[in-house]
Amino acid sequence: MAERSIVVVGAGIVGASLAYHLSGQGRPVTLIDAGLPGSGVTRASFAWIGRPVSSDRPSAALRYLALDEYRRLEAELPGLAIRWTGSLVWDGFDDNPGPFADDVGRLEPRLVDPPAEATHHAGDAAFDPVAATELLVATARERGARLLVGTTATALEHHAGAAISGERPGDAVTGEEHQAGKVIGVRTTNGTIPAETVVLAAGTGSVGLCAGVGVTLPVEPSPAILVRLRATPGLVRAIVATPALEARQLDDGTVLAPTIYSGETDQAALLATAGRVRDRFAAAFRGAGDAKVLSAEIGWRPMPVDDEPIIGTPAGTEGLYVAVMHSGITLAAAVGRLAAAEIITGQPAPELEGCRPTRFS
Repeated sequence: MAERSIVVVGAGIVGASLAYHLSGQGRPVTLIDAGLPGSGVTRASFAWIGRPVSSDRPSAALRYLALDEYRRLEAELPGLAIRWTGSLVWDGFDDNPGPFADDVGRLEPRLVDPPAEATHHAGDAAFDPVAATELLVATARERGARLLVGTTATALEHHAGAAISGERPGDAVTGEEHQAGKVIGVRTTNGTIPAETVVLAAGTGSVGLCAGVGVTLPVEPSPAILVRLRATPGLVRAIVATPALEARQLDDGTVLAPTIYSGETDQAALLATAGRVRDRFAAAFRGAGDAKVLSAEIGWRPMPVDDEPIIGTPAGTEGLYVAVMHSGITLAAAVGRLAAAEIITGQPAPELEGCRPTRFS
């Protein structure tokens, strides 16, 4: 099983996209997760996808692909229900201003106090991240991938390897030889799974697994709260975002509204925060006075210390590939395709060059 096999650790949307793009390529693929696909931070995501108007970030080449890659994925998977509603942003929420709209009241007729103008990203979209993850996983399984749920990765199987040149996808080419460690599988609560390549897409859980083989992954948990409200359908047309309120609405009336985590440590505090979000939503949209809190949950987002994705092979390792980032939802389609191609072909993708883990070496 180990020969040429690939194990993807983490069945959130990034891991699911990797499994989907890796499957059917002639190499055995196993996807493992401690829970069900999409049950971790993916479930608590607002799932807003967009593209920067301009950017000088190292990951800009990757981020520019985000929407086009979801258009591609939508064509490949007709069941992927993406809502291409666009977004409206004002009051300084967006540090990447784009085209302005001065007819916000027309675009969002239920707003109580529409601004004179807002940034209007007409191409932005959103979707159900759990349903999308499940669809990617189901299609990967149809192509021959194996899914193991209820399977927690506890450590990486690893041994010291021979000297190598560092010429691996996602690694810097220095021309200097160094002693490399080789990852040869994953230890789990259900036994050891051997693999030629282990892909870590486990969010913050990737940090401890890397540490076990001497790799420092500078990623910190960045919690955020997602509130779900029940409201009258048709109140919100697009994705609306201000410093005080972010909201989008589904066809059944459910409103998704993320908010800042303020140290909540129990359900009472979490519901109190949700209540304040409900009140802000009710004050912002006509007809929202009867909105009720359905749920509130914390998503522990993996945040690299420099806010840039970490994608590729860490320095000094072989057989290990890391894919950890925020926002995983926005980048999942692009990262899945590009990273899978690197892993299968061994050829580095230029769009990922600004995201390499070797920048921390």
